[in-house]
Amino acid sequence: MIRAKSFMSQCFLLLGLLAMVGCVERKLTINTNPSGAQVFLNDEEIGVSPVTVSFNWYGDYNVRISRPGSETLHTHRQLPPPWYDHFPFDFIAQALYPGRIVDSHQWSFDLAAQKEMNSQELIRSAQQLKNQASQ
Repeated sequence: MIRAKSFMSQCFLLLGLLAMVGCVERKLTINTNPSGAQVFLNDEEIGVSPVTVSFNWYGDYNVRISRPGSETLHTHRQLPPPWYDHFPFDFIAQALYPGRIVDSHQWSFDLAAQKEMNSQELIRSAQQLKNQASQ
């Protein structure tokens, strides 16, 4: 009975030590030219550029950037996983490696100046929207 309790306490101690080691910190920084634009990742507002956020997964991100005086940018960007995020290295990096790993990525976007529409273009655009809405 005492031996079983000792074994269980050693197991809990080992699990506690394993929980304290290994840490992967993922950061994404988005810069825009000009700066001061609202940035949205997957339709979630993350802040004003330049902005740095933490992320949990790699893959395709829907990026939307808007700023007064600039055209709104809608695009996708791929965030590729590093080599240590694949099996079996992911377990080692996230659970067993005693240090901290920082995975930083940086994306930069150039925003185009907003085009001025003349009245004829504006009327034509409104007519197209009206026709699309009626269909």
